[in-house]
Amino acid sequence: MKKLILSIVALSSLTLASYAQTEKGKFILGGTALYETSKSDAANANSAENLNLVPNLGYFVSDNFAIGTGIGYSFSKAAVASATGINNAVIVSPFGRYYAGLSDQFKFFGQASVPMAFGTVKAVDANGDAGAKAGTSTSFGVALSPGFVYFPTKKLGIELALKGISYNNLKVKDANDNDVKGAGREDFSFGTNFFAPQIGVQFHF
Repeated sequence: MKKLILSIVALSSLTLASYAQTEKGKFILGGTALYETSKSDAANANSAENLNLVPNLGYFVSDNFAIGTGIGYSFSKAAVASATGINNAVIVSPFGRYYAGLSDQFKFFGQASVPMAFGTVKAVDANGDAGAKAGTSTSFGVALSPGFVYFPTKKLGIELALKGISYNNLKVKDANDNDVKGAGREDFSFGTNFFAPQIGVQFHF
């Protein structure tokens, strides 16, 4: 009987140890990084470079479900033929995330987020130097993203998130607050791009 009780206690402790990472009342602190680049050799083709760094803080309002927000920085550089522009923006991205345990050290999560970005646009001259402020940019989006997290320790999670379903609306205005024709865009994507993952690290405490 004593051995049975000890076995139950040990099993319960193991379950709680793996479960405590995503239980109600816990916090997550970390961030994600994303880098994308595209280029074409065709005449008058577009090329683009994007970098996103977004630290985040979240709180588990219930077991396995966390809400929070990310606040970070975005850099993008786009070129069409000889015209080039740079956009530096502040990102605010509220999110909700649900975890499902696959094993003691491996979990799946689904995340819904509402990314917003507010930026300053600068033109680039032939020498590659950025000039004065040429306008502003504003973007608003909604994204549903799947991901996986590996816990090498109880408090550290290494994440790999993929793009799922997303919508984004970008508007660019000039120095006179007029819409810049051809600069804004509206994007909708469905599916996963395995070649553009977001890599993140989260601390659970």
